[in-house]
Amino acid sequence: MWKIPLSNVSFDRKESEAVQNVLSSGWLTMGEVTKDFETRFSRYIGTEHAFAVSSCTSALHLAALALDIGEGDEVVCPSLTFVAAPNSVLYTGAKPVFADITSRTILNISPEDIEKKITAKTKAIQIMHYAGIPCDMESITGLAKKHGLFVIEDCAHSPGAEYKGKKCGALGDIGCFSFFSNKNMTTGEGGMITTNNGTIAKKIQSLRSHGMTSLTLDRHKGHAYSYDVTALGFNYRLDEIHSALGIVQLEKLRENNERRRILTAKYRQVLSKILELSMISCDKFSVSSSHILPVLLPKETDRAQFMEYMKQHGIQTSIHYPPAHLFDFYRRMYGHKEGMLSITEDVSKREVTLPLYPSMDEDDVHLVCSAICDYFIRK
Repeated sequence: MWKIPLSNVSFDRKESEAVQNVLSSGWLTMGEVTKDFETRFSRYIGTEHAFAVSSCTSALHLAALALDIGEGDEVVCPSLTFVAAPNSVLYTGAKPVFADITSRTILNISPEDIEKKITAKTKAIQIMHYAGIPCDMESITGLAKKHGLFVIEDCAHSPGAEYKGKKCGALGDIGCFSFFSNKNMTTGEGGMITTNNGTIAKKIQSLRSHGMTSLTLDRHKGHAYSYDVTALGFNYRLDEIHSALGIVQLEKLRENNERRRILTAKYRQVLSKILELSMISCDKFSVSSSHILPVLLPKETDRAQFMEYMKQHGIQTSIHYPPAHLFDFYRRMYGHKEGMLSITEDVSKREVTLPLYPSMDEDDVHLVCSAICDYFIRK
């Protein structure tokens, strides 16, 4: 259907062989391959601990639980994000409090608005490195220290991104990653949770697998014959097949991220000639993972018409994101109304995400940009 899809999976024979090796082993549930994946990932990110989980949603939920966030607590978070992030706060009984983004060119959560939203009930700040561009973590961690708060990093867009020489996922108290099929590295479904705090790590490890004191692999190897349950946990484990895919994808991440950055630079070069569009960029302290390619259309542009035009030319586009605070569920629960996050709301009405994936070439970029240019000339 698409000449140029929004994203594309970068798999080859290595992923096939890795999965076949797991199938041949006869052990499919969480085991040694998953441990290997966790070790490699924690080494890459630069944290003491990493735990493979079934999704980034489960990682975010575990993060909140491990920090003892619960009923009566508040967590300040962005609205320009996937709804799973604020939902993960609600799962614990706590309240997500939405903060605005910094500007129309910096689409990450605003440290200034975070501080305005902090109350005596605030327990943590949940941030998301939008499009793979790191947040202003110096300001955010400074606020957290000042007010005695935890910082949860939503790194769904940012595996491999860096802020002042440190990887995203090692900047706050806990990092949460997604390996969904459109991400920079994918296992189809899956995620990872990282931390340098040993106490938090023990909670995560227990809560990930029903709060049990021993795992199936332990009993299979004869290291344990029974188990106790010490907490109300969940089945958030990742299996060996997904972990095998993750190991191969992690090996490709640096090269694929660099390819994304090259393509982003090419987009920027060509789109700079189309005055109607604006793009976001990294500051001098950061290295982006270039997860997605968002642009802002002029206010008077009919976005649906623009996206339909691109579709007619075989080019897939998307929106990242409808503002979470204005979803009907959150309106009904908290009485949210339009105007409470003015910059987020303006950006969310004008943002369009263009195709970006490592197997694109420069001709693909020019084809996308040519269609955009033709649309505005036609208008």
